[in-house]
Amino acid sequence: MTSAATINTLKEAFEIRPKEVISLVGAGGKTTLMFALSRELVAHKKVVITTTTAKISPPAPSDTTSLFLSRDEEEIVDYIIRNASRKGHVTIASGLLADSGKLQGISPLSVSKLIELGPVDCVVVEADGASKRPLKAPNPEYEPVIPPCTTLVIAMVGIDALGCKLSEESVFRSEIASRLTGIPLGGTVSADAIVNLMLHPSGMTRGSPAEARIIPFINKMDLTIDLSAARDIAFQILAAKHTRIYRVVLGQAKVHPPVAEVISRE
Repeated sequence: MTSAATINTLKEAFEIRPKEVISLVGAGGKTTLMFALSRELVAHKKVVITTTTAKISPPAPSDTTSLFLSRDEEEIVDYIIRNASRKGHVTIASGLLADSGKLQGISPLSVSKLIELGPVDCVVVEADGASKRPLKAPNPEYEPVIPPCTTLVIAMVGIDALGCKLSEESVFRSEIASRLTGIPLGGTVSADAIVNLMLHPSGMTRGSPAEARIIPFINKMDLTIDLSAARDIAFQILAAKHTRIYRVVLGQAKVHPPVAEVISRE
């Protein structure tokens, strides 16, 4: 059986715990969710580190209190110890890539060092790239880059992926998505295809640590007034009875409130 609840905060929807390491994978708004989640946690007097093991665009001043770039792990640790409690939120990256203008990520092992620091309550990691598409299939050779210390994996999809054409314009790594879902290139992305990419061993949560909770997030619900299609996807995910997926969050990371509904397996 499933139940639906109206919950307004990301903290409650994802049941954020002390010393949580959250890895965001998939597509459809990971960076937006990362900063929305960090703002909410900082408002609860938490010290939050945001970072990436992939690449992200530099944050706007409204996204983070501080951006620190360094390839030296000791330098990063020293900066956080001296500044994180005062700033509340620090974004960390190893450098700025001249060719793309994006921030280069840090190593997965560096993430484990960050969460061990006394002042740090939570680390949020963008662990995958999707070039702003609403849906993604990972390259099995190197994606996603989920730190082994991750305690919560949030697997994301934009609701605008539903019904779109399975092509590189809408689905990142569309050829891989076609192989995993059985939908030919140029075909239509169905609810079944989205569920498949969520649950397939080579899908978007590939490489999740064995002890990590997995919570799918169907984003961009502000694009529709009808929740029924997203609910159907959520019901299908939960019906599969994946051992580590017990709830699905429907929401809109860009607007307030960021959570539309939480559907849980009883």
